[in-house]
Amino acid sequence: MKQIATVNFQRICEAYEILSDEYKRQIYDIYGMEGITSGLELGPKLNKVEELKEELQRLRKKKEEEKMFAHFRPSGTILAHLSMPQFLDGDGIMRGMAMASEVQSQLSKRTAIAMGGNLEVNGNSGGGAASTVLRHQLSPVSSIELVASAGLRALIGVQTTRNLSSHSTATIAIAKSLRDGSINLSNTWTRQLSETANGNIQLLLGPESSIAVGWQKKEEKMSASGELKIGTSSFAASAHYTCRFSSKSHGRIAGRFGSTMLEVEAGGGRKLSNFSTVRMLYTIGIQGIFWKFELHRGGQKLIIPMLLSRHLNPVFAIGAFVIPTSLYFLLKKFVVKSYYLQREKQKTSEIKERSSAQILDYLVLMHNYVSSSMERNSLIFSATSLQAPLEEVREARIAAEKAQQLLQTVANRKRSRQLETNGLVITKAVYGNSKALKKADKSREVNNESASEVIDVTIPLNFLINDSGQLQLHEGVKKSGIMGFCDPCPGEPKLLHVEYTYGGQIFEVEVDDYAALLIPENPRV
Repeated sequence: MKQIATVNFQRICEAYEILSDEYKRQIYDIYGMEGITSGLELGPKLNKVEELKEELQRLRKKKEEEKMFAHFRPSGTILAHLSMPQFLDGDGIMRGMAMASEVQSQLSKRTAIAMGGNLEVNGNSGGGAASTVLRHQLSPVSSIELVASAGLRALIGVQTTRNLSSHSTATIAIAKSLRDGSINLSNTWTRQLSETANGNIQLLLGPESSIAVGWQKKEEKMSASGELKIGTSSFAASAHYTCRFSSKSHGRIAGRFGSTMLEVEAGGGRKLSNFSTVRMLYTIGIQGIFWKFELHRGGQKLIIPMLLSRHLNPVFAIGAFVIPTSLYFLLKKFVVKSYYLQREKQKTSEIKERSSAQILDYLVLMHNYVSSSMERNSLIFSATSLQAPLEEVREARIAAEKAQQLLQTVANRKRSRQLETNGLVITKAVYGNSKALKKADKSREVNNESASEVIDVTIPLNFLINDSGQLQLHEGVKKSGIMGFCDPCPGEPKLLHVEYTYGGQIFEVEVDDYAALLIPENPRV
């Protein structure tokens, strides 16, 4: 145990030394421990200190570009209305088109400007408008906006927002139309009802006065909203519910009812990448039967609603819903799923081949560079830290198991103390490949293949419970660096699955590799 403690103490000292030295910390951020231990001689095309400086300069430039992009955010929407009945009549498939674009720029820390415009064409008529919004943060709790618009909706206005409390916000706005001289006054009050829900009330006074009440709720697996609006000459009610089946796919159902509309919408979408999402919706109402295709990419949107029929034929309505839904599930099962599995296997194979190739290239380079056999042997010995991935994982597991032996006594003591007070006790915790964990969760057992990609971390988490009976892992910190942990599957996305008891109840939680973890959120005092 003394030897294990010495090894882990040296590891902590080494980490402190790197973090406290700005130069070493920069090297570690780019090249990891190999860059520290090899005298800056590892990595692609890195043989001189000057090259390291160039690499650091490139990273700084990249961060500056990202910072600049954060202060200059474009967004836009393209809406193309298609009509199948119009196409069959020989009048073309395009009913109309609309485009809107906006660019936001941060003038200073407290001032921002947004400039945008929109164009719309419908049949033989069309129009457009341009607008500018200047926002200024008066204080941490209040802001003001100046609005000006020219075109079909020419107006000028001012709006101010203030946080009445940590849960309530009020907004008041006044706008004057430059076309007819009418004045609109609006008041909006927003209140946070819970951690995941908020409500709002809006009062609008003007040529079309109205009052609206809304509610929104957003959780990890679902989101929902509803609104009821009553005006002097119209009324409307709308609601929507979105369920997230996984991190990539979701389903949606919505309804709108009012004096001029009645429609129901259903459909779903899938996340193609970190920035792209595609969605298909089916709409049926008094205006007809529609398909709607949506593509979201960053701040850009492409929306294509297609009118299939103006008549509400039951057979046609059912077919328009069943055919694309069946086609989607067939494509997902037999084409998309197999494609993604094949691509992921290829990525894993490429990562392993790249790692092995880098090690081989390094050893060959050292062999050709060194002429003396004694020097060659010493350099090859110094390169043993670059072993094959499987060997690295095996050694990391052994180091993690030794660290857990060191933590076990204190972890058991904390566990016993929490059991006496009916507090927080980690009953099971596993960390590793996200797919292996999800597969094991479905089958309720871990097979040999899954076990090789996960590690049991129950002891370290019980050790990390503080005196208040709370466990906290901070956001942005890779969990494989925690004492008693290791990376069982390099290059693969990882999850931490925790099962625990608190107050006589059983709970489960699952977080990503870099996500924060806080259990329980409100411990007993």
